[in-house]
Amino acid sequence: MALIPWRSATVIGIENETPDTKRFRLRMDGIDDFQFLPGQFITLDLPIHEKATKRWRSYSIASWPNHTNEIELLIVLNPDGLGTPYLFNEVNIGDSLTYRGPQGVFVLPNSLDKPLFLICTGTGVAPFRSMVQYIHNNNIPHQGINLIYGCRKQQNLMYFEELKNLEKEMEGFRYIPTLSREVWEGKTGYVHDVYEALCQEQTTAMFFLCGWKFMIDEAKEKLLQLGFQKQDIHIELYG
Repeated sequence: MALIPWRSATVIGIENETPDTKRFRLRMDGIDDFQFLPGQFITLDLPIHEKATKRWRSYSIASWPNHTNEIELLIVLNPDGLGTPYLFNEVNIGDSLTYRGPQGVFVLPNSLDKPLFLICTGTGVAPFRSMVQYIHNNNIPHQGINLIYGCRKQQNLMYFEELKNLEKEMEGFRYIPTLSREVWEGKTGYVHDVYEALCQEQTTAMFFLCGWKFMIDEAKEKLLQLGFQKQDIHIELYG
């Protein structure tokens, strides 16, 4: 299989999503229709190190396929790293970035014939936003979708109003944010409490887990203990 080539993209938008998260909109140069599957990612080659492999940073595509050459990345600042400080402090609208992609197998199955649980923390919501909007815009039949999203505080929730509104518009879609360090009108606690309660009613389901390793490891163990099949649990690690 031939390697995916490196290409260039132009930054056409940068917006603050939360106090430490930005939305980067890219136009893929020389391409009219950038084709990808919801859940896939691209890899950026950033000028932050002399060794190539230490320059590469991968980010899930937060937008959905729409027959254009524009995509969105959702990126949280890691002040102790090299990649995100460069993106946050050095990159401006109009700048060019080098990328490779799309890549990845963290994608939806051909048939959504089981209830779907999308469980994430932090910027792990990015591929799920892509998946849910794609399902909605293309009227894809499904057996119910639960997006369970954990953050520390309400100010850290990303795409909050968009997903709340989508819940009203999209039949069978439930958006369930939960906060671990703030009491508010919604759920309080960790994602594990939410899906464990919902899964008491389920005998079969598909699970997609995206976020930090400790959350994914714990969720995978709990789901197996609840009797779900390993092949129905799909994971994407961050960090």
